[in-house]
Amino acid sequence: MSAPDPVAGSVVDSVLDSVADPSSPRPAPVVFGLAGTALSAPERPFFAEADPLGFILFARNCETPGQVRALVEDLRDLVGRADAPVLIDQEGGRVARLGPPHWRRSPAAWNFVELARRAPESGVEAARLNARLMACELAALGIDVDCAPVLDVRQADAHEVIGDRAHGDDPNIVSALGRAVAEGLLAGGVLPVIKHVPGHGRARADSHLELPRVDTPRRDLAAIDFAPFAALADMPWAMTAHVLYAALDSERPATTSAKVIAEVIRGEIGFDGVLVSDDLGMKALGGPLGARGADALTAGCDLALHCSGKMDEMLAVRAALPAMTTACAERLARGRAALASPPDPVEPAALAARLDTLLGRA
Repeated sequence: MSAPDPVAGSVVDSVLDSVADPSSPRPAPVVFGLAGTALSAPERPFFAEADPLGFILFARNCETPGQVRALVEDLRDLVGRADAPVLIDQEGGRVARLGPPHWRRSPAAWNFVELARRAPESGVEAARLNARLMACELAALGIDVDCAPVLDVRQADAHEVIGDRAHGDDPNIVSALGRAVAEGLLAGGVLPVIKHVPGHGRARADSHLELPRVDTPRRDLAAIDFAPFAALADMPWAMTAHVLYAALDSERPATTSAKVIAEVIRGEIGFDGVLVSDDLGMKALGGPLGARGADALTAGCDLALHCSGKMDEMLAVRAALPAMTTACAERLARGRAALASPPDPVEPAALAARLDTLLGRA
């Protein structure tokens, strides 16, 4: 383990001092999407008043590099915080909000699995290089949080919603490649979000459309599904799974289960970073949107995520949310400290050439 970074430590101490004051105003514990490529007239006053912690971008929000940079700056200016997190799902493959002609087409995670099976060191190197290149692209736009890597251990009989997004069907390979991705993002100034804790790899349904139920015994979940998350429990952010695990909680999916979050995610897995829900708008969660957000935070999530950009939904979510907790603020500060040092300088063209060689595309 490397020696503590005194600069990062001082950043944490400074931020923790500020959040320790209960009278200090805090943003709302929510990350919102928005409708288009620029802030609309209704969005401006809403976001200014709602003061969400941060924002998440989708393909609908991204046209050109200049436009995205301007949008990110506008969002942060509107809430008055230069460090307001701006998230994106940039995994590579079929889940990539940025792509040609302005951005590189990143390979899906399964490409690195196939390479790692043949040559483990090359697979890890390729995954790290690809993530470092993604970080270059995101940091240039001002985006500082990437919802990757996917640590779900892929199972043969599961729904393909995870599929080639997974970093393997062996928890050891998933752990090795997932850490390479996370380290590549961090080296480029972007916070990784490990997902979907405690594991979506067995789900036989798409949680965007319905609630998956997993009946696997707890001992098998612990040995396989939890293992990559435990191996990367030191990462700054994680995202929950909208999956019901009958052996853990027979009534609630992980996102809204206080038992799963306390006993498994915070306990057995040992994750103590920022825990953000998956999208509240997914059909795996029932009930009104506001109640979904409140239930997630009551269960132990630090942040609620709402992605659609629909104003009526955002109004309902914001109205139902409690204030940000001190524990959440402290976790955010620790995560931010991981980006305290400037990224290592790199030459993207050289990294891309090496990646192509490793993947046999040169």
